[in-house]
Amino acid sequence: MASSLLHPIRSRRNGGTLHRIESSIEEQIEALRDEIAALTKIAAKRKPGDRIRYQAAASYDDLLSRSEDLIHDLQEGYLRGANEVRNTVRRHPVATIGAAAAFGLVLALLARR
Repeated sequence: MASSLLHPIRSRRNGGTLHRIESSIEEQIEALRDEIAALTKIAAKRKPGDRIRYQAAASYDDLLSRSEDLIHDLQEGYLRGANEVRNTVRRHPVATIGAAAAFGLVLALLARR
């Protein structure tokens, strides 16, 4: 084992409790190093292409899901807007004709320039 981080403290206090705690911590650190090494070996065995392929597939599925949600929201918004326009035209037919005429006049004036 490497030199202890708690060695200066242990030399000041010759208590067995501190030594047991230090040994326990060092054993846990060593066990974690072994586990990390094992996981690194497992990760290294996987082909890099598999990881990239998996990430690409997950990203594609996420993008597809979000685009379907967006299309659905746009369709709902379009239908709501169309219904509002239809109801407004039915409630105010004269004002609608006047607004359409004014809009046409503005377009004609802009096209003339």
